Amino acid sequence: MGLPAKRRTKQSKRERAAHFALKAITLSVCPKCKHAVKPHRICQNCGYYRSRDILKLASRDARKTKRKQKKDKKSE
Repeated sequence: MGLPAKRRTKQSKRERAAHFALKAITLSVCPKCKHAVKPHRICQNCGYYRSRDILKLASRDARKTKRKQKKDKKSE
């Protein structure tokens, strides 16, 4: 197994690790609901991306409430 030929100095270690710092997250604004969104991602608040409704949040909420009502009816 190979061994390092020379000791890595403090300066070269720091230079190598200079890009390891965390970077700030860039956020853009959803054009529909004005919520903060990461670029190139679907808005989790309204389901909007690139001038289209991708996630059908209204229908999903309707299905959820319908399922809940059905479950409540069964338990009674």
